[in-house]
Amino acid sequence: MKATITWLGHNAWSINTGGHKLLLDPFLNDSPTSPVKAGDVEADFILVSHGHADHVGDTVAIARRTGATVLANFEVGQWLASQGVAHEKIIGMNPGGGVRLPFGHAKFTIAHHSSSMPDGSYGGVPGGFLLALEGSQLYFACDTGLFLEMKQIGAVGLDLAVVPIGDLFTMGPEDSIEAVKLLNPKHVAPCHYNTWPPIAQDPIAWANQVRTLTPAHPVIPHPGESLNLGQG
Repeated sequence: MKATITWLGHNAWSINTGGHKLLLDPFLNDSPTSPVKAGDVEADFILVSHGHADHVGDTVAIARRTGATVLANFEVGQWLASQGVAHEKIIGMNPGGGVRLPFGHAKFTIAHHSSSMPDGSYGGVPGGFLLALEGSQLYFACDTGLFLEMKQIGAVGLDLAVVPIGDLFTMGPEDSIEAVKLLNPKHVAPCHYNTWPPIAQDPIAWANQVRTLTPAHPVIPHPGESLNLGQG
């Protein structure tokens, strides 16, 4: 894979395609596990899965500083515009819709979760992102429970799937294993765990279950580390 994918804690990810820099759910300044602050990162595109504060995070500050284009559901996009992000830099989406951009193709997928903005206003529907980059297919499930349509998402042939394992607010380890079976990716990484005690999990135990019960190869970066996808 040509892209470099780095975990920034929680569900925050940096994706460097070699020509473009993407950020997903940049919850950085207030995250207890992020290795960087909002002022440290660059972005050409920011992908926001839903309106919760631990996912919108520092999108406004980063977008205003860098001029990045933001992909989000329509309502999140409207809220970001009300916070000072330039209208022309916002692409409002809805589940099932996709857009072709200089880095490749981004599709906003369904997710089973809730969505409200940091100020309590309506945040539209949550989603995940299916990214077709040059030579690679990536799926970020983001905050969601298990759903059968994951089998269709995986039908494209995923090089990497990122699934939440924290439980309580999203699917936990057991359901995430079922998700991996449906998605059938070459590699899988966990997210949305160990940020706070209520979503504490053992990623090594989870990885052992992935190896035992699925054909996928688990990869577990520490915050700040990039995924090694040359294995498996």
